[in-house]
Amino acid sequence: MSNSSGTPTISLSARYLSGTVGAGEDPTVTATVAQSGADASALAVSADAGSAAAVAGAEEVTVSGSGATRTVAVTARGQGYTDLTLKVTGPDGESATAVLHYAASAAVRHGDDVRHFTGSSDASAAVDVGDGYVVVADDESNVLRLYDRSRSGAPVRTWDFSEQLGVRKEIDIEGAARVGDLVYWIGSLGNNKRGAYKKQRDAVFTTTVRGSGSDTQLAYGQAYRTLRERLVAWDVAGGDRYGFAAGTAEGREPKRIDGFNVEGLEFAPGSASTAYIGFRAPLVPPREGGKALLVSVTNLDKVLASGADPDFGPPVELDLGGLSVRDLRKNSADQYLILAGRWDAEDNSAPYALYRWDGRSDGVPEKVADLPTGDPGGWECIVDVPDLDLPGGRVQLITDNGSADLYGDGTKAKDLDHEEWKKSRTAWFTVS
Repeated sequence: MSNSSGTPTISLSARYLSGTVGAGEDPTVTATVAQSGADASALAVSADAGSAAAVAGAEEVTVSGSGATRTVAVTARGQGYTDLTLKVTGPDGESATAVLHYAASAAVRHGDDVRHFTGSSDASAAVDVGDGYVVVADDESNVLRLYDRSRSGAPVRTWDFSEQLGVRKEIDIEGAARVGDLVYWIGSLGNNKRGAYKKQRDAVFTTTVRGSGSDTQLAYGQAYRTLRERLVAWDVAGGDRYGFAAGTAEGREPKRIDGFNVEGLEFAPGSASTAYIGFRAPLVPPREGGKALLVSVTNLDKVLASGADPDFGPPVELDLGGLSVRDLRKNSADQYLILAGRWDAEDNSAPYALYRWDGRSDGVPEKVADLPTGDPGGWECIVDVPDLDLPGGRVQLITDNGSADLYGDGTKAKDLDHEEWKKSRTAWFTVS
C-alpha cells in the first residue's frame, strides 16, 4: 500500500528541445520526478499529448530510465513546432504535467552520420581539445562552447570573453589555430554586412587550454587590436596589390569579390611563430576564377605576447578552383586541409570543396572532396585533420546555420528566441 501524499512533481532540464527529421541521434532532456512518501521508481512518466501531430505527437516520445530522473527523447515526424505534454503519475493516481516546446528541422543528407551542436547556430571556428571534445566559436557572440564531438546536444561548458576583451558586441570570430596549449582566435577584421567599420572586429586574442576533453578549461590571455590597419598599410606599401584600402573603406561590404574578410588562421609548417591568415575576400585578381589569398604573419607569437608590430612575409596565392578560404587546418605532420567556398555564399547552395595542401608557398593544392550542398547552413569549420596518407581518413566539419530557416517559418536560426532551438550541423567526410 502506498504512503504517498500530495501531488507528484515533474521538472525538465530544458523547456525547449530541437530535433531533426530522420536523425540518427538527437538531443534529449532530463525529467526529474518526485512525490512525497512515494519511491521515485513507482512514478510513471509518459507523453500525454502533442499540439501538432504532423511534427511529433505522444507516440513519438520515448521515456527511458527509472528513479528520480528519466531521459526524454523525441522522434520528429515533420518540420515545424509542437508542444508536447509530459505527465507523471503516482501510485495513487495523482498526476502532474510539464510542457516541452519542441522544434524539428527538415531531414538532411547522411542523417545517421550527422550530429547537431545546440545553443548556437553560427559556428565559425573550431579547435580540437582531445578525448573527443571540441571548442567551437560563434561569429554572433564572444562565447566559446565545449562540445562532445560525437553527440548531439548542448555544450558541456561555455566561456564568454566579452568582459576581458572590453567589448559589448561580437568581435566576429572567424578563425583559430592552436600551438601547444595556446589557442589564437581571430576576428573577421572586416566591416559589418552594411559596410560599417566596427572597431571590435579588429582583434586577435589568445586563450590557454588547461586539461582536455570534458575537463577542458580556457583562460584568457592577450589581445592585439590593430592587425587590420597593419595589413592595409603593408598592402599599400607594396603597391596596393590586393586592394585592402578600398576593401576596408567605409561603405564597402566585406563579403564581395573585392572585399576584405578574414576566415582562416593556421601556423606554417614546423613553426610556432609564423601563421597564415586566410581570406574569404578578396580573390586575386578580384574576378571569377581568381585565386585564394593567404598572408603570413612571421611573428604572431610576439604580436600577442608583447604587442610587437606584426611582420608580414610573402603572400601566398592558391588555385582553389575560383573559391576562397573558409577555414584552414593542419595536423602534426604538417598536412593541411583547406575548406573552400564562394566569397558570397551564406548557405550550401553554392559550391564547397576540401583541398589538400603541403603548407608551402609553391605547393599546389589538390582537391580531395566536393562537399554536399542543398542542406541548411554553409560549411565553415574544420575540427582536425586526419593522416591524409592513410586510407579511410575522415575529417569532421561544422556548418554555420545562422542564416538558415531551420523550422520552415521564415525565421533565421540566429534570430530564434530560444538558444536550445539554435544549432549547427556537424558531419564527417572521407578525405584520404
